[in-house]
Amino acid sequence: MIHLIVGNTGSGKTTYSNKLKQETGGLIFSIDQWNKALFFPDKKEDDGLDWFLERIERAEGLMIDLIKQLEASGTDAILDLGLSKATHRKKFRDFATENGFELKTHFLDISRETRLERIWRRNKEKGATFEFEVTDENFEFMENWFERPTEEEMKNGIIITE
Repeated sequence: MIHLIVGNTGSGKTTYSNKLKQETGGLIFSIDQWNKALFFPDKKEDDGLDWFLERIERAEGLMIDLIKQLEASGTDAILDLGLSKATHRKKFRDFATENGFELKTHFLDISRETRLERIWRRNKEKGATFEFEVTDENFEFMENWFERPTEEEMKNGIIITE
């Protein structure tokens, strides 16, 4: 099964993914971890959103190949990829459908206030789920970038609230 973990910045996607991993024995694909290891060391100050999106697209190509192998072995794939845009989520729904893979969407519908508090705390404590600092400017950008899943997207899905 493929699990799409959806939520805005600070909603707890990585924490939730780790819990789901314990329950399913699945493998987590965390884009924050991949970005930190593969892309941040080469990032220049003037590299913007397009620079990131291109690299994320390449990384996801590799992930898709790995997901096929996991499905063949009966191991769940847990996608902690942000999945902020409906088109991004559709890409993985279509992939699952085309390959006959089961898919479940998990939407972490957490208030802005709680998420902002979590970001500030994570930036300060640099605990287990910390990969990089999220600035107030980054947080505000994501507030406008994120598209809530539609009712259609959430059919047979799970909604997690506070």
